[in-house]
Amino acid sequence: MIEFLDALGRHAFLRHALLAGVLASVASGVVGTYVVTRRITAIAGSLAHAVLGGMGLAIWLRTVHGWAWLTPLHGAVFAALLGAVIIGAARARGGDREDTVISALWAVGMAVGVLFLFLTPGYKADLMTYLFGNIVMVDPETLRLLLLLDGVILLVVALFYDPLLAVCYDEEFARLRGVRTDAVFTLLLVLVALTIVTLIYVVGVVLVIALISLPVSAVGRFSRRLWQMMVLAAALSSALTAAGLALAYAADLPAGAVTILLAALVYVLAGAASALKRRA
Repeated sequence: MIEFLDALGRHAFLRHALLAGVLASVASGVVGTYVVTRRITAIAGSLAHAVLGGMGLAIWLRTVHGWAWLTPLHGAVFAALLGAVIIGAARARGGDREDTVISALWAVGMAVGVLFLFLTPGYKADLMTYLFGNIVMVDPETLRLLLLLDGVILLVVALFYDPLLAVCYDEEFARLRGVRTDAVFTLLLVLVALTIVTLIYVVGVVLVIALISLPVSAVGRFSRRLWQMMVLAAALSSALTAAGLALAYAADLPAGAVTILLAALVYVLAGAASALKRRA
């Protein structure tokens, strides 16, 4: 740990990585609470994999057509928001379309992303960065985008806290009270989409759903209010990403994978502690 703290003071890329982890943790703690409470982890997983399609398209346009201003995260935001709107629309129309659309987005997003990455000349190795994360690759421009996304997420949650709470706990009652539940649910999906984008560099597309759900599930055993879960989950996620970065730096391991394993360990320990508390 001392070695990591020393390196943190000497290397800007480690400071950028640590800040990115904290920013992503704030989003995942807040929105992940809604995801776990509403039990929509499958939808979150679908949006996470659909993001790869937008990133692949952005990289292809940037490399082949010279769109120098376009970054992979811009493509990720576009794909995630598009996926959220599509799922929200399918859900509003009812029937069995929702499950089909979720599955299709999951597969098609990955397929489109892989296709565009394959078509991009000289671009192959960095695919692992987006699939499994590479937090040390975060640059100041990415940090500014993450900060903006965090600001948008927190503002929307502050403005629509009560409708989102109602939809998560009792959607039918909320509808009877006049809440436009379909619109609120689509808004929730948009928040999930933006949160996924903030986590791409931290743990990657494949592992993102774990960091959204595991810390929230761990603290949920000891929280009685939704806002408490949000605060505790954000704090725990920040601690996990920092610890994962430190351990990965010391052992020369992938930071995203280490972070997820730490999150899984904490989840198991929280479950054991909760079981012991009930028996006492």
